[in-house]
Amino acid sequence: MTELNKPILPALPESLRSGALKPIPPSQQTALTVRDLIVTFGEREVLKGVTMDIPSRAVTAIIGPSGCGKSTFLRALNRMHDLVPSARVQGEVYLFGENIYRKELEPVTVRRRIGMVFQKSNPFPTMSILENVTVGLRLNGVRDRTLLQERMTHALTMAALWDEVKDRLDAPAISLSGGQQQRLCIARALAVEPEVLLMDEPASALDPLATARIEDLILELKKDYTIVIVTHNMQQAARMSDLTAFFYLGELIEYGQTRAIFTHPKNKRTEDYVTGRFG
Repeated sequence: MTELNKPILPALPESLRSGALKPIPPSQQTALTVRDLIVTFGEREVLKGVTMDIPSRAVTAIIGPSGCGKSTFLRALNRMHDLVPSARVQGEVYLFGENIYRKELEPVTVRRRIGMVFQKSNPFPTMSILENVTVGLRLNGVRDRTLLQERMTHALTMAALWDEVKDRLDAPAISLSGGQQQRLCIARALAVEPEVLLMDEPASALDPLATARIEDLILELKKDYTIVIVTHNMQQAARMSDLTAFFYLGELIEYGQTRAIFTHPKNKRTEDYVTGRFG
């Protein structure tokens, strides 16, 4: 990693390293602060000391060739690697100044605030559309039917799906089209009101029309959410993101405004990748 990609920032005060996660006003500029993040699986080091700040209410795209650590980085942002026995995470990740890797902090608490949408839509096949959206709320103890209805309606509206399903909420989730299922999964993530939404290739399995709907949705959601998206699609990254990070062989090679990354990259490897010389 170059020195350009490792900004020297003042150490966070001790008061931000302890206690429960506390809501921070959305006006705060940085949503996620990543410092010297290393992820290993057994003896294999997949991420090699990544340091970057991810701004709130913006779309940050993670690009790079297959196997460069993009998805590994994304999953480290909400402690998904806790589910993998061979995984080891070193370094620090802060959500609005709070260390999400503190031992006393339950991963499920982190995932309520940092939601995740995967490459392949994964609605629960035995549940209805309504049940899919509210399952996270119910697992977290919400029983009030009025509140469940309000959250469900709001989430489906935010996911641009309400008008398409409002008259068949009891239908099986798998009766929806592929693009609708992916938007349903986004609604399910939004229902628990996260502050950050992570998306791992959310449109890679969709047709061009459904992909356009997802991209429009992401641009709309960034008004209220911080979004980090992994994509192999250079055009998609250029269209949607405010910032772009280029990963290569587990390192963060270059990170900055998307226009600059695609038109005036500072690193030769970045230039080679975005111009199609490799990858």
